[in-house]
Amino acid sequence: MRLNGKSAVVYGAAGNMGGAVARAFAREGAHVYLVGRTQKTLDEVAMEITDLGGRATATRVDVFDRAAIEAHADRVVEQAGRLDISFNAVGMSALQDVPLIDMKLEDFMTPITDAARSQFITATAAARRMTAQRSGVIVLLSTSAAGESRHRMGGFNVACAGIEALNRSLAGELGRDGVRVVCIRPNFTPETAPSLPEDDRHLQSLIRDTRLGRLPRLAEVAEAAVYAASDGAGAMTGAVLNLTCGALVD
Repeated sequence: MRLNGKSAVVYGAAGNMGGAVARAFAREGAHVYLVGRTQKTLDEVAMEITDLGGRATATRVDVFDRAAIEAHADRVVEQAGRLDISFNAVGMSALQDVPLIDMKLEDFMTPITDAARSQFITATAAARRMTAQRSGVIVLLSTSAAGESRHRMGGFNVACAGIEALNRSLAGELGRDGVRVVCIRPNFTPETAPSLPEDDRHLQSLIRDTRLGRLPRLAEVAEAAVYAASDGAGAMTGAVLNLTCGALVD
């Protein structure tokens, strides 16, 4: 129970990645506050957690609405007494497999602005409450695209690199106030796209790029998020946990 008694907000909690992390946080003892755009799917994740004896509260909130996110963070603190963990698994729209020289400006910019806005809004909302209580962990989510050049990713790799830059900046600003900031960087996780055939050429290309000959599993990403948020990682901030299966070697 590495997160016993903690309050954790998971944005994008109804998605595959967010749901896996939310379940892992709850399994480790946290009261998980699930945030997303669709109440029905949030309620389904909450029911799964509570059926297993965990604690979960689901709320429909638009992560691009700063006032709404701030109000939700206030409610978490009011109900739980504190906000201990923040994790943002909200996705971004990204056009890929098109050469940059053939791409429209708006298609290039969309993932950059989506990621920057959502991560900035949620991370700074958490940071305000955490610095006031002088403790807390903000976990950001990047991807292997942040350090890759082999694939046509449009603005997606710039967006992911920006998240990692935000990770460093926040860690530098918040550390003396008792707040840690950690980024996890998985490669593409096939379980997030179950309809994708195993022989898909893009999938096989990603696998060939790895040293382990496979791609990360959702359970591995969730476990990394638990570790980053736990006291076991208490000396870690401003770091990026490499979950690329060796596609990127630090």
